[in-house]
Amino acid sequence: MEKPYNDSMLCAVIQMTTTTERGANLEQAAGLLALARRQGAGLAVLPEHFSYLADMRDMPAAAEPLRGPTVCWLAKKAREHGLWIVGGSFTRKSADSSRTYNTCPVLDPSGELIAHYDKMHLFDLALPGQAFWEESRYVKPGRRLVTVQTPAGLMGLSICYDLCFPELYRRLRLRGAGVFAAPAAFTHATGQAHWEVLARALAVENACYVLAAAQVGGHGDKRRSWGQAMIVGPWGEVLAECGGPGVALARVEARGLAQARRKLDSTLHARLLPRAWRDR
Repeated sequence: MEKPYNDSMLCAVIQMTTTTERGANLEQAAGLLALARRQGAGLAVLPEHFSYLADMRDMPAAAEPLRGPTVCWLAKKAREHGLWIVGGSFTRKSADSSRTYNTCPVLDPSGELIAHYDKMHLFDLALPGQAFWEESRYVKPGRRLVTVQTPAGLMGLSICYDLCFPELYRRLRLRGAGVFAAPAAFTHATGQAHWEVLARALAVENACYVLAAAQVGGHGDKRRSWGQAMIVGPWGEVLAECGGPGVALARVEARGLAQARRKLDSTLHARLLPRAWRDR
């Protein structure tokens, strides 16, 4: 059984331009978390690699333990603001010194780390005239689905390129998720073509809210992100979005979720999942 939602919760997605200057990145994130809280948000989602973003081959050198500096910083901010924080992602150490995990932590308002998710789908892409991306060379894929109970409802966790794999989200929905967190750093080329389409399709396919935080702009010589952080409602409507660095806010509502699912809930009609509901 799906756990009940609060009647309504104001949620925020944060858009940043992160670089290799960790101190400046954390200062930027701190200001945007404070802004989200001042505007009434009870939960905020940071973008992928919010605290440090470099060329792919340089990322392993920045790896840290799960309860290292980034999570400690997030815990402090969660306590300071009384805020649920989905900490985008950071580079986490693995047993393999040449490859790391891309990890999304979730902290409650007391600063407790209550869940973390390791990115499953790794972005490998070669476009003419564009930088060559080979995330699988430097990052180990995660192996488990993660949901976490929040005041906004049961949340399924994902990161960036996961958006291209609808089977991941259908399985999270079957576990009871009503909202998905999708922190990202979509490249400018793929984001321009696919970002909004994927986020809205994800919401429609699962009748769920989507909280899609994003990186925007340049991150040095070789990386450039599309941006357009957004919150999408379960009927596929864009409820709020960002242009440049900033905060977008919208309410996640039990009534809105129920209304969308009464109109159309394709999960209930899935023909290739005959045992799905029985196995829950």
